[in-house]
Amino acid sequence: MGNLIAFFLVGALALLLVSAGIQDARTREIANWKNGLIALMAPLWWVANGLHFWPDMALQFGVALLVFAFFAGAFAIGQMGGGDVKLIGALALWFPVVPLVWLLVVMSIAGGLLTLVMVIEKHLRKNPETPEIPYGVAIAIAGLIALREPLFNHFG
Repeated sequence: MGNLIAFFLVGALALLLVSAGIQDARTREIANWKNGLIALMAPLWWVANGLHFWPDMALQFGVALLVFAFFAGAFAIGQMGGGDVKLIGALALWFPVVPLVWLLVVMSIAGGLLTLVMVIEKHLRKNPETPEIPYGVAIAIAGLIALREPLFNHFG
């Protein structure tokens, strides 16, 4: 039964990530309810995978809080949108430390490539405005890739 619930939760997470990425690409916003649902499903994921409250769940929550705080700093200096920060924080609840670091590296690479494409497009169109990067797309891509990572499935 736990495997069926875990499978459902991962599927729901994947759908929410795709939806968040598409929404961010279209509107440059990510709905709070999507980020909230991703965060609220994480404890169900923990239980489905047999994590103990102490230290496993506490560690997951603590690491996610640190990730959120770090990216909230990027938001405070105008480098990220609030929805992006909430999405990263919610996603951090799902991954153990090593896969989370891997996810953040992939997210950075995807975000850099996305930024490069948008800057090239800006110059080709001779648009004087600074492009607003939909970083939720990079976060969603990294999250989807990380869902396939075998390290992520170490719980079961």
